[in-house]
Amino acid sequence: MSVAEPRRIVLFRHAKADWPDVADHERPLAERGRKDAAVAGRRLADSGIPFDLALCSTATRTRETWKLAVQELPHRPKTVYEERLYEASPGELIAVLNETPDDVSSAVLIGHNPGVHGLADVLGGRAEGDAQQRMGRREFPTAAFAVLSFTGPWKSLEPGAATLVDFWSPSE
Repeated sequence: MSVAEPRRIVLFRHAKADWPDVADHERPLAERGRKDAAVAGRRLADSGIPFDLALCSTATRTRETWKLAVQELPHRPKTVYEERLYEASPGELIAVLNETPDDVSSAVLIGHNPGVHGLADVLGGRAEGDAQQRMGRREFPTAAFAVLSFTGPWKSLEPGAATLVDFWSPSE
């Protein structure tokens, strides 16, 4: 892939988690979360983005979200479970994305708030249509995702380098 071709990043917040008496990292999805994860997967499939790579937090709720969502995709991308995505700041998330190989044209990152929402805000220097308003109105709920586009190598991804092209949440 040429670095001059647009790349896509989907920032996907895990679905609704349950609150059993377990450590935060081990919290599973609630019943609503399981349903929303599958719906989000169908919406990702409808987007037509051919994901080359999925970067997923190691937390139980993110792994369960991705397991349910990926079943809806026509092509299962390579999935990397990355400990650094758990409780990561936008800067830490950018550092992980900067390590993405340049033969990857589209990636999905399955993570947590406030990092995922913060990353969408910080990367999206521009927005298409009403995507920014929809994202701002919804406060990036569980199972929501933002689609961003940028041109250049992954190592050049930095604040303001991308365009927010879409935002979706289960309540839409």
